[in-house]
Amino acid sequence: MIRVFLIAASPLARAALQNRFKGQGVKLVGSAASIDVLSGDLSDTQADVLLVDAAGESSEVIIESLTESGLAAEIPVVVLTEVASAAASPQALQAGIRAVLPREISTDQLAAALQAAAAGLVVLLPTEIPTAFPSVAPASQPLAELLEPLTRREREVLQMLAAGLANKEIAARLNISDHTAKFHVASILGKLGAATRTEAVALGIRRGLVLL
Repeated sequence: MIRVFLIAASPLARAALQNRFKGQGVKLVGSAASIDVLSGDLSDTQADVLLVDAAGESSEVIIESLTESGLAAEIPVVVLTEVASAAASPQALQAGIRAVLPREISTDQLAAALQAAAAGLVVLLPTEIPTAFPSVAPASQPLAELLEPLTRREREVLQMLAAGLANKEIAARLNISDHTAKFHVASILGKLGAATRTEAVALGIRRGLVLL
């Protein structure tokens, strides 16, 4: 059961979202009208995910508010927006936001996104990849086969890179040294032909090596 704290300005919107959670393995453990009024309620509920309904506000304003509040650094955040073009961006990902999704997303997809965010994953719609990772070539261009496939451990590390973990966090998760974690990251970049960690994640997504 995923515990969700909801932020939505409208009481009707909060009630509607709560109804959507029924039978989805999602439990609403608290709610607030805005990020500004959120105080100690969040820590008291032990929520797994913070769901923000950005109805009536631009995603840029919401992202800025979440960045200033520091909430995205404390808990996985999923944002629902009315603007379909306001896809997940590098700014949102850097702020720690796990997903920026359209409000008309299906209930099953929303529940899956919350589950993924709680597990530490970043959720992207296929149409968002060019926006979030502009350095990657269009998906229409075929990818050449890797000269050397990623090892099982390298796939684990790549998944953690997609979740935004730093080398020290990867080392702690896998109970390995920082040097070994750094070596795995370098090996992943080399095998995928990526210049940066972000590009490696994008290429991993295109190759089906990263679970979203």
